Parts: sequence; C-alpha cells; structure tokens
Amino acid sequence: MKKINGLMLSLLGLAVSNACLGQHSFSTCSAAFLNNKMVVDSYTDKGKCLLSSTATGQLTLQTVSLSPTGSKGLAKVPFRVAIKDKATQTLLLLTQKEIKQIDVRKVLAKCKKGDRVVLLTLDDQYAVPHNEIVVQ
Repeated sequence: MKKINGLMLSLLGLAVSNACLGQHSFSTCSAAFLNNKMVVDSYTDKGKCLLSSTATGQLTLQTVSLSPTGSKGLAKVPFRVAIKDKATQTLLLLTQKEIKQIDVRKVLAKCKKGDRVVLLTLDDQYAVPHNEIVVQ
C-alpha cells in the first residue's frame, strides 16, 4: 500500500510540475497606447515608437489584438514608467506605484528631446517589445 501511495504522490508531483512548465513567459502581446491609438508605427521588429514633446492625453499599456487589417487595444495592463536620459543612458523610475494610465504631460514634463519613456511591465505574462518611446 505504501508503494502505491508513493507512486501516486510521484505522479501527482509530475503533473503539477508539467502544469507549471505549460505557463509561458511573455506570451501576451502588449503595446503602449496614447488616447487608445497604438504608439508603435508597426508591431514588428522594425517598428518605431515616437512621441511628440507636445503630446496630450492618457498613456496606457494594453494587450493587443493583431491582425492584417489593424491592431486593437483590448485591456489595460498595470505598468510603471521610467525615463531614460539621452545623454547618460540613466534610468529614472518616474512612477513608484503600478498604474494603468497616466497623463502623458506628467511624463513629458520630466523629458528632454531624445530621452526615452520606458514602460515596465509588472508581470512576465506580458510581452512589450516596443517598451521604449523616443521623445521628439
């Protein structure tokens, strides 16, 4: 009986470890949005993220539905914002707490031309390949 119980525990342990292996990091596509418009010009490895220093509205990080006809934001994702200084490449964490949106003017007030707004995901489920936005 002890051998059967040991075997059952071993099989249960194997099932639990396989379930954990089935979870994939960075499996949900996400992107930066300004006023519900995706910031990156193309969700490809050649896509560029640019932001005018005079931009206004709400900056969000959202999961996306990608299709040949366009991209659509689905749900807001919690994130933090950092500024990457152009001259020194220093990262400054701007938001101490997680947020789901921020007035982009608050972010741009801390930026100079050439700096980068960096969106930091808080969950490894979300892929954010275009997480750096160049301020023009």
